[in-house]
This record gives sequence, structure tokens and C-alpha cells, in this order.
Amino acid sequence: MCPTPTPSLLFFHYYRCDCNIIGIRDRPSVSVGTGPLRSAPSSTNHHLYAVQDHLSPKSSSCLWNSEVQHIFSRFSLIKSRSYQRIRRSEAMGTDAVHSLEHIHDPEAISYLSQADAIAIDELLMGPLGFSVDQLMELAGLSVAASIAEVYKPDDYSRVLIICGPGNNGGDGLVAARHLYHFGYTPFVCYPKRTNKPLYHGLVTQLEALAVPFLSSEELPAQLASNFDIVVDAMFGFSFHGAPRPPFDALIRQLLVPSGLTRENCGLPMIVSIDIPSGWHVEQGDIEGTGLRPDMLVSLTAPKLCARKLTGSHHFLGGRFVPPEVANRYSLRLPKYPGTAMCVRIGKPLSVDVASLRENYVSPDFLEENVKDDPIKQFQEWFDDAVAAGLREPNAMALATADKDGHPSVRMVLLKGFDERGFVWYTNYESRKAHEILENPHASLLFFWEALHRQVRIEGSVEKVPEEESDEYFHSRPRGSQIGALASNQSSVIPGRHVLHQAYDELQAKYTDGKLIPRPEHWGGYRLKPKAIEFWQGQPSRLHDRLLYSRTEINGKQNWKIERYGAISSCCKLCSEASKL
Repeated sequence: MCPTPTPSLLFFHYYRCDCNIIGIRDRPSVSVGTGPLRSAPSSTNHHLYAVQDHLSPKSSSCLWNSEVQHIFSRFSLIKSRSYQRIRRSEAMGTDAVHSLEHIHDPEAISYLSQADAIAIDELLMGPLGFSVDQLMELAGLSVAASIAEVYKPDDYSRVLIICGPGNNGGDGLVAARHLYHFGYTPFVCYPKRTNKPLYHGLVTQLEALAVPFLSSEELPAQLASNFDIVVDAMFGFSFHGAPRPPFDALIRQLLVPSGLTRENCGLPMIVSIDIPSGWHVEQGDIEGTGLRPDMLVSLTAPKLCARKLTGSHHFLGGRFVPPEVANRYSLRLPKYPGTAMCVRIGKPLSVDVASLRENYVSPDFLEENVKDDPIKQFQEWFDDAVAAGLREPNAMALATADKDGHPSVRMVLLKGFDERGFVWYTNYESRKAHEILENPHASLLFFWEALHRQVRIEGSVEKVPEEESDEYFHSRPRGSQIGALASNQSSVIPGRHVLHQAYDELQAKYTDGKLIPRPEHWGGYRLKPKAIEFWQGQPSRLHDRLLYSRTEINGKQNWKIERYGAISSCCKLCSEASKL
């Protein structure tokens, strides 16, 4: 008899795998006591249950029960969204830094004239050996990547791509394929198909994915009722003259008259590829009859008309420009971050903060499925966060308050937990330490965005024994040990050079490898929980919230589990917890 994985772990391992191989396994618990997060030794056997046959309750009875069946019934709805969210979270740390580093000044980069853009294309597809299909593939991938940077599939899943008869339309067809694989639901309007093998192949690829093709007559008058995004792939930089039917009518359908907003006109977000349709390549919307896209994805290099863009988002895609082209045309192009296929140009325009929201989709979190002990339940969720590859799953917000109730909060790292409580280490002369001394009550908050989960813990705080602090201190890298000696936390210093000077002096002092003493002002705290709330995000803000609180039954301390309303104020919860 093989062991049955926990339903939540079964779910998360399932959606982290592709459609052909399904990894479902128990895995060892994780130690956070000393050093970096790592797998602790475990006698648990690892099992890999593979292939799609295990989707059926008729097979592998050791896996299937009503709980798992319920999870898989929800899986078809959420697998692509959840997978994308996990992948985004894994890269979030470096990508966030890179995106800040690579927001480029629009005035510091080059803009191409129509003649130069045509000449560069000819150079790429001539002496430099690129083929049309290569450039089209790279361009379409760049467009899809740019869309995914801003418009997440959780909220903008339905994408209409309107394709013209030329290369710009081919870019749109390629983008549709990549958007499908990114978790979006693309639709294609391709009224004037190009009779060439390359374009036939692109259409066939989309048909194999069951991507719907719509005629221009089938499009609704109010596009926003059926689509979240429209991709304008009608005309590129080589287009001349006035648009002919049916593209003239399609452009008119996407126009926002002066004095009105996109929402007033029933339009979704509009993303233009390289040149907004109806625009002059160099002078922009000179007739006032062109599109006003929310996003422009320039390819190779921005064209001169991009200077006239008023939309919120401008990206550059097409990471294929060789140095020879850049040197010949004196191109100043931004550096792409990491392995990204697109890079933002300029900062986005101001955002309506009130409109920022996520619609969470998660497996149900039910009382009959949770552990009786909240520490064991936390262990299960923490292991899920580690297995999902989240960065620093042990990061937690620590909230304290002084004797007058003035609060403060900061991020710290969990370094151990058991039935006694949750442990972190810090400077005993810091602000949080002074507040704990005055008011030994605090709260912790873990937030695992990719899993739609948070855990809030309230209780009293005490110092850990000195031998426990000694053991952890000497498990740290020597650089961290010296840093604890060098830094007088929460005190005013004249500059960063003071820290470096103190560090260098201590490093020189302990070059012989002798034991670095733990400073008396540095050590650990343990929060002894009185209340622990587990929160699981759900659609339409109908979140699951289960609160464990200590209660006495027959003279013994036990944990009581209560469900709280999803949208109710936290004030009641805080009030109840304060009585414990």
C-alpha cells in the first residue's frame, strides 16, 4: 500500500507539472533551525505517480479519495493560472530588481525612421542570415511576453488578436500561440489571409490548439463584453496609404473619440504591435483617426511615431539586433534584463490604486481537512511553500508596540518553530527589542502570494535561552557573525562607511579562524502562540479563514478551531484574540 499524499500537497505538486508527467509525492520536512533552508533527513519514501491515467479515480486507488477527487474537479479551471503564478513567484525577486534597473529614459534611446527600419529588416534578412519566420517567431514571443508583464491571465484572459495580411499580422499569429501557452484564451480575427506556406503553417498551429478564428462580422459591437485585450497586429512600418476594408471598419471600431474614455466606448485594453494602426510611421496619428493603444510593443527599435505614445506602457521586443546593425545605425538600445524577451521603456503612467486586485483561485480549505494542532498545520503549509520554490518562505512580518500602544512592523526571518513557538534572531538593542521589553506581545504574518495563503500568529514573546542563541550564532556564516558585532542596530550613524570600517577592523581581528564570540546584545526571541489564523484566498473575496485559539477543557489547554467570515472586518478577530 503506497502512502497517500496530503490533498493540498497533491494539488500543488500536480499543477507544478506539465500535462504529460504528473509528479505526486510526499517529501521530507524542511529545517529552518540553522543555516539556509534545507531538506532535513526523513524516512519518508518518495513516490512518483506518472502519466495521465492517474487522473482517473479508477486507477491508483491509493491516491484517490473524495477529497482528492474534489481537488481534481477544480484543477481544469485553475491549472494554467496557478502554474503561471508559481513561475512568476519563483522569479519575482530578481525580476523585480531587474525591471527597476531596466526602466529606460525614452529620450536616451534611438528611434527609427521608416527608411531605416526597412533597411535594417533587409540587412537582417540578407547578409546577416535571418529568415522571415525566425524574426516573426522572436517578434511574436516578445509581444506575448510584454503582455504577460502587465496584463496577467488571471484578470485579462480573453485576448482578441486582429491580424493584417503582412508580417505584422504574422507577428500577431505567433503571439497568439505563445499567449495560449502562457495561460491566456486567444481568439484570432484574420480577415485577409496571406497565401504563403509560412502563414498557412501559423494558422495550422493555432487550429491544432483549438484557437477560434472569427470573421470581422462576428465581432461584437461592444468588444469589452467578450474580450479583455485586443492586440492590434494589422499594419506594420512598411504600410503606405489608407486602410482598405475590412480593416478601415475594424480601426474605427477600436477608436476612442476625443473627450471619451476607452471604458465609455466599451473597449478592452488595446495593445499595438510596432505601429498603432492608422498612424504615420514617423509622425504618429496626424489625421486623428488612429488607435490610442494602452500598450505599444516596439520591435527591433522604436519607430519615430512612438514618441507620440500616450498609453501607459511601452515595451521594446525582438532581442536579436546584432552589434553590426547597432553600430551601423548608431542605435542606442536598452539592455534586456536576464533572459527576458522584452524591456520596458519609460515608467508606466500613474495607476489607479483602487483598481489593483487579484481574483484568487485555490482549493477549498475546509475544517474536516485540517490538522487539530496548528503547529502541524503550519508545518504542512510551510512545506508546501518550500516545495513550490518560493523565495524566502521563512520571511515574516513582525509587529510590535511600545507601552503606549504605538505600533511598528518589519520583516524578519523565521529560524525555527515547534510546539514551544516561533523563533527569530535580532539585536537586543533594536527598536523591536525595546518594544518587546515594554510590551511582550507581538504578531507575526507570513504571506505566500503564489499559493494564495497567509498565516497570522499572535502571542507573547520571550528570549530564547543563551545556549540556544550561541548555537545558532555559531552556525551562521562568519561574515554574518562579524556583521552582528559591527552593526549597532537602530542607532544613528554618520554614514555607511562607519559600518564598513567596523566590519573591516573586526574581520582583521578574527583572521586566525578563532571562535567569534556572540555579542551579549544579540540573540533570539520566541513567540508563544495564543491564536493562529490560516487564510486561503478564494474567488470573489470569499476567502477561507480558520482561526485556532487556545481554550481550556477539563483543566487542559487545547486548540479550538473557528471559521471567520471572508469579508468581515478584522477588528472582531483582533478583539477576540486580545481576550486570550
